[in-house]
Amino acid sequence: PVPPVYVRPSITLESGIRSEDDLTHKLVDIIRINQRLRENMEAGAPTLIIQDLSELLQYHVTTYFNNEASGIPPARHRSGRALKTLSQRLKGKEGRFRSNLSGKRVDFSARTVISPDPNIDINEVGVPLEIAMKLTVPEKVTFFNLEEMKKYVINGPEKYPGALYVVRPDGKRIRLEFVSDRKKIAEVLEPGFIIERHLKDGDIAIFNRQPSLHRMSIMAHFVKVLPYKTFRLHLAVCPPYNADFDGDEMNLHIPQSEEAQTEARLLMQVQDQILSPRFGGPIIGAIRDYITAAYLLTRKSTFLNRKEVNKLLVDTGYEGPLPEPEIKEPEPLWSGKQIFSLFIPKGMNYVLKAQICRGCDVCKREECEYDAYVVIKNGILVKGVIDRNSIGAEKSESLLHRIIKDYGTEVGKEFLNKICRLLKSFITMRGFTYSFDELELSPEAERKIKTTIRKSEKNINKLIEELNRGTLERLPGQSLLDSFEIYVMNELAEARDKSGRISDADLSESNAGIIMTRSGARGSSLNIGQMTACVGQQSVRGKRIMRGYLDRALPHFKPKDPSPKARGFVYSSYREGLDPIEFFFHAMGGREGLVDTAVRTQQSGYMQRRLINALEHLRIEYDGTVRNSNGDIIQFRYGEDGVDPAKSDHGKAVNVSRLVEQIKLTAEKGEPADIEFIKEKLKSVKNELTPLLIDELKKELRKAKLPKGSVERVIKLAIENYKKALVEPGEAVGVVAAQSIGEPGTQMTLRTFHYAGVREQNVTLGLPRLIEIVDARREPSTPIMTIRLDKEYKRDKEKATEIARKIIATKLEDIAHAIYIDPETQELIVELDSVMMENRGVTIEELRERIKIPSCEVRVNERQVIVAAKKEADLRKLMDKISQYHIKGIPEIKRVLVTEEDGEWVIRTDGSNLPKVLNVEGVDPTRTTTNHIQEIANTLGIEAARNAIIQEAVGVLEEQGLDVDIRHIMLVADIMTHTGEVRQIGRHGISGEKESVLARAAFEITVPNLVEAAVQGKSDPLKGVTENVIVGQSIPIGTGLVDLYMSTKVGGGK
Repeated sequence: PVPPVYVRPSITLESGIRSEDDLTHKLVDIIRINQRLRENMEAGAPTLIIQDLSELLQYHVTTYFNNEASGIPPARHRSGRALKTLSQRLKGKEGRFRSNLSGKRVDFSARTVISPDPNIDINEVGVPLEIAMKLTVPEKVTFFNLEEMKKYVINGPEKYPGALYVVRPDGKRIRLEFVSDRKKIAEVLEPGFIIERHLKDGDIAIFNRQPSLHRMSIMAHFVKVLPYKTFRLHLAVCPPYNADFDGDEMNLHIPQSEEAQTEARLLMQVQDQILSPRFGGPIIGAIRDYITAAYLLTRKSTFLNRKEVNKLLVDTGYEGPLPEPEIKEPEPLWSGKQIFSLFIPKGMNYVLKAQICRGCDVCKREECEYDAYVVIKNGILVKGVIDRNSIGAEKSESLLHRIIKDYGTEVGKEFLNKICRLLKSFITMRGFTYSFDELELSPEAERKIKTTIRKSEKNINKLIEELNRGTLERLPGQSLLDSFEIYVMNELAEARDKSGRISDADLSESNAGIIMTRSGARGSSLNIGQMTACVGQQSVRGKRIMRGYLDRALPHFKPKDPSPKARGFVYSSYREGLDPIEFFFHAMGGREGLVDTAVRTQQSGYMQRRLINALEHLRIEYDGTVRNSNGDIIQFRYGEDGVDPAKSDHGKAVNVSRLVEQIKLTAEKGEPADIEFIKEKLKSVKNELTPLLIDELKKELRKAKLPKGSVERVIKLAIENYKKALVEPGEAVGVVAAQSIGEPGTQMTLRTFHYAGVREQNVTLGLPRLIEIVDARREPSTPIMTIRLDKEYKRDKEKATEIARKIIATKLEDIAHAIYIDPETQELIVELDSVMMENRGVTIEELRERIKIPSCEVRVNERQVIVAAKKEADLRKLMDKISQYHIKGIPEIKRVLVTEEDGEWVIRTDGSNLPKVLNVEGVDPTRTTTNHIQEIANTLGIEAARNAIIQEAVGVLEEQGLDVDIRHIMLVADIMTHTGEVRQIGRHGISGEKESVLARAAFEITVPNLVEAAVQGKSDPLKGVTENVIVGQSIPIGTGLVDLYMSTKVGGGK
């Protein structure tokens, strides 16, 4: 069929030449060849010519539909550019589906550079006047705002505040730009007209920064019109947007309908997003300077005079009375703690440990000499300094977190606004700088550092000698050279850490760098160590720098130079500067970091896209189940307890210990309730709480020894809090789960690092392992097992080793020290190694029994296995076959390691075969695990596989130090396994099995999906998310899940 010209518009170039669309060119080709074919057929041309022409016609038709078909050269322009035909228009990121249907460009949006402004509220955004005069908001004219609206109309588009359009009740739009006499229009205004006016303070706007990795990347702010040309935002809202001010740009959207504005106001406001659904803690909070300022303000030594106090409080907008000064003579002085306390809600009680806590063996609590034990009594900061642990962003169970949980988001927002203003004023008044001379160390410390490094060099020289002599102790499961490398890396890392610790101890408490790292504002002691003491070992792919020239990394060294410097150890600190060789190695290490980041961003971005596509249609129904768009149940209760992680208390539905503590403070005196009473009370509310909560309540109430009335109050409050924390129907739990896993994915390390210190096993960690899990790969890249043993075996190393010998795959080459062909007799001779045989527990008798090779005669004596071929054979092939001959053990298990953990012996293996290992005598089948998920599914069933997915994913995230609520991971595991087999998240699994044609086409493999659907005449029920976005309807999630019906009067009732 020939499509209309709309589909293939021609364009006129500047030179006046008309250029046709690619499709038109293709159609012209088809018609031309068709014409020629008809003429030739009518003229009775030779068969050869007709065949050629019909093949050419076929080629043109094929490339008209798809110009990237394999095995066919693409049709090209004369310039050599390939034509973009029908298929290419649909598929891929730039195609019709992803570029114009799933996402579109929109009106009423603005984009510009962002800059910081500490003087606006956290839920405001500073909008440049220029933008406020271009973007408009429709406002209905009513009796109340008539005069105001007239003023806007008279001002028109050029004068702020004005209006751009007037819409009459009959729907006719008047563009005020072209109206000379606006007073006339203003006079005829009456209720029912709509004015499209400029933005003004207090309008709601949606603010966003790409990449939008989680839902806090798009939030609703209130407009604050300001001069200059950048968007201004408060510093505390940088973490959720992941924004900084080195040239980032952000987008602003103005919702137009009354409904959209209300929705933004009720669901998207900044203060409602402070608690992140990823881990149930505040993601918005103090950063950088604010934390330094808080630490400096609340230190024991900070006192302020009346003038300073007044300045701070005026800046902050505090209007209450001044507290009594802490020091009255010779002049009144207030402590920083007093000033900070003015902004803590009254009646607040809380204790926590500050970031500066040194982790002493015995905590002195209130007596802490570092002032690291924070005590807040009745809203007054009594002890401790405020730092990142109290008010920092992304810190759970902090003071900020508690205020929001106990007093609500409004109070939390006010608290943040106020303290940010206070701290900004204080640090401006006090001043804070980090200068070059704060990196100076005392001569004493310099000497200690040199000694430390020299000592490490000596140790390394010793290791080199041992390596050359061959007396170096091999690490289990590593070759001699690998063991040597690991020893050296550990030694050098230790040298760098020690140097860092020396410099850390040498710098004074008032050093700006120390203040920043200790309070958690920025940086770590590693950064300071590298600046002042020693940069340390540069590594590429987790190893020292090896590659380069023959036997050396650079031509400036002798070949085989074993010294640390020749292999990328940087002795200098950044303060002293690096010498050219060090600089070169450092650049190598740095380059790897950059490449790694780029690759990681791309990989994790694709993983998140697949996750979102697979989970987007999951939602909470009104019966509390999680269902997909077909109504299949994925979870009977979301996350097993129905709690929304964003409303939870760092993952807990109810913070029971906190609840009991608070009741304790106000408990009436009386006889403590007995255990029976507590049990009875809890039994009566069994159906209203989860079993876990009931157990926790039982435990805490037993400890607290409260009277009966208080016990009842605790239980009542627990139920109330639990109901508040429940997830709301319509919540898009799938998308939230996908974002909560995908967003930290970008922060993960990519490379496979070994377990720090104990580097016996290669384990895939970080992002690649996470991708492997959601891909449901048939074979993990590093399958490993942890084998736990029975009662009689687990205490005894000998018995454990015996089992390990049974399990490890032993081939003939493993117990031979040479295999060769005897040139005289043409026999194969295997020289046995008695030590290795003993290690693997193989006896000569076993060998005699086991080795059976067809059409060969095998003789086994004490030292040799002799194999003679009975007929002419390829001895080389035979030799390979024999060296790989399996003698005992489980073939998949390449290496074993017997280690002691928690007082029992455990076998760890490289390679995995669960069914065979479970059959080995002495293995405890209930506690033996593997990281091979498909194997678990085949051996122990789908429920076990689901648990394995959860454990593996949680393990990866925890190992990276990332806090992700387990409910999200459960949901991913459940959707992967809910059909009864493990399916991958991607086009060959969940996304490819969606009911909707449009949803499949929009994800990947666009054209084949559409063709198949067209051939079979399929229809799309439009139940999911993607397909509704494509056809431009609202999606069946959240507010789109409910319909409004008019209540109509039935019959003759009133």
